[in-house]
Amino acid sequence: MALKMRKLLSGLQKRPMTIIAVIPARYGSTRFPGKPLHEIAGVPMVERVRRLAVAADTIDRVLVAADDTRIVSAVEAFGGRAVMTSKSCRNGTERAFEAVRALAAPDDVIVNLQGDAPLTPPWVVDAAAAVMRDNPALAMATPAVALTEAALGILQDAKNAGEVGGTSVVFDREMNALYFSKQIIPFRRENTGLPIYKHIGLYAYRFNTLKQLVELEPGPLEQTENLEQLRALENGIPIKVVLTDYRGRTPCSVDSPRDGKVAEQIILSEGEIL
Repeated sequence: MALKMRKLLSGLQKRPMTIIAVIPARYGSTRFPGKPLHEIAGVPMVERVRRLAVAADTIDRVLVAADDTRIVSAVEAFGGRAVMTSKSCRNGTERAFEAVRALAAPDDVIVNLQGDAPLTPPWVVDAAAAVMRDNPALAMATPAVALTEAALGILQDAKNAGEVGGTSVVFDREMNALYFSKQIIPFRRENTGLPIYKHIGLYAYRFNTLKQLVELEPGPLEQTENLEQLRALENGIPIKVVLTDYRGRTPCSVDSPRDGKVAEQIILSEGEIL
């Protein structure tokens, strides 16, 4: 009887939390078809992102969530794991959820990495994942960096020229996000020395939170700014902002072949991250 009871209790023990990095990779981009397989300095972009995720100390498992068998084949050729997801997924959040829904437990942490950000350092990934690991009550976290005045000037010039890239974030005293915007916020009517914080577009969610988000419909703020993270704020889901930095590295998102050349120049100038 005692042996049976011990086996029963053992079966009821909660398994350790798993942190799963998911990289949504969509071949069928209208602006840049085949983008995940675009080579940057001889390595497909999706593979570069996968390697960065593998190098992050907090990550237990890395999956590429693909919409095309060509991506799956490329990832597997490098020894990685990729899963096919539906072409009907509307965004990377839905694709990430579909990739993990059969294997994640409610309290597992899912880190959604941008497949078009091949120069995101592993320590930036760790910043968001570690705060979720160490604070089981958190629903969601995302990193941000304080802009230097020079970097802010460059961003402001880009905004003035009509470019939409670059999202800023403001947060409360407890580091909970108040708002994200494609505009530079807060507006500096007075220069109090408060930095402008640029949002880094990767997210760490509790699996249950990710499930909740994909079941919710986009709200007016999300639709207006075209920022998925506003869905969480519009529905009362708190987002912890984690401050980090690139340690002298230059961030880069690849939305066109021209951006790929920029990424190659950065690598040539600064060297590989890994």
